[in-house]
Amino acid sequence: MVNYKIAVASGKGGTGKTTVSLNLFYALQKSLNQKIQLVDCDVEEPNLQLFTNGKLVSEDDVNIKIPVIDKENCLYCGDCASACAYNAILFVKSISHIAVLEDLCHGCGACSYACKQEDIIVEKDKKLGQVNRYELADQAELIEGRIEIGAALAVPVIGKTLKSTDSNALRIIDAPPGTSCPVMETIKDVDYTILVTEPTPFGVNDLKLMVETMRKLGGKFGVVINRSGLGDKTIYKYLADENIELLMEIPFDKTLAKIYSEGKIMVDEFPELNAKYLQLFEKVKQNLNETDSHR
Repeated sequence: MVNYKIAVASGKGGTGKTTVSLNLFYALQKSLNQKIQLVDCDVEEPNLQLFTNGKLVSEDDVNIKIPVIDKENCLYCGDCASACAYNAILFVKSISHIAVLEDLCHGCGACSYACKQEDIIVEKDKKLGQVNRYELADQAELIEGRIEIGAALAVPVIGKTLKSTDSNALRIIDAPPGTSCPVMETIKDVDYTILVTEPTPFGVNDLKLMVETMRKLGGKFGVVINRSGLGDKTIYKYLADENIELLMEIPFDKTLAKIYSEGKIMVDEFPELNAKYLQLFEKVKQNLNETDSHR
């Protein structure tokens, strides 16, 4: 039984990150006799549920505490506004005006700490999103983070999504695209990150950004090339020059694209592709075992 946390990430959207997450999960779910969780941390546009059709078994709100100011008793000193690093408190001393800009508030509590008056600033819950748990099959689950429409803070939703997973399960985590804070929150504590890219100029450029990020974090990673056969050989030269392991290639195939567009699972339709994903997992396991043996 393994309880690895394996993230699937990409430097940009549209490379096939979700495709790899989904099919790796289903290939392993069929071959391993243990608990396995598919975790959707792409909280701004979670779509794994579209392919899994699981049974919703729980919903858990994600809230932050935001300040409520007693304007009648406030001294209008401005200390709370000065303490706010996010400019979420609008303060105009000349007209004794103060207001909380809720969309900018990060719920850090600095304003409450800075206020010298007792009970002038209290806090209320603001919903950022929710974590949904779906039952897929025996020992298989989908944990989905979903941000509220219009909400700007993805990191707390991602954090709670990851905390909702089972530490005894094998977890396949679909990360948000890019290299910003939501991605950092997703991959900072994983055991291994699979970087998905494509052999195009944009794919190479964004892979370089992601590789730089991974090296700064010190995490183990390898690369999957999706739509191989397109573009040129630049990406292969880059991987060779940087000594980055190529874990798997997925060929450019209109049949695969058609199956994906119909909401079907590729590894269910093509046994040879199922075998490739199992080989991918074995390479990840080998890398992690080598790391453990050197400690």
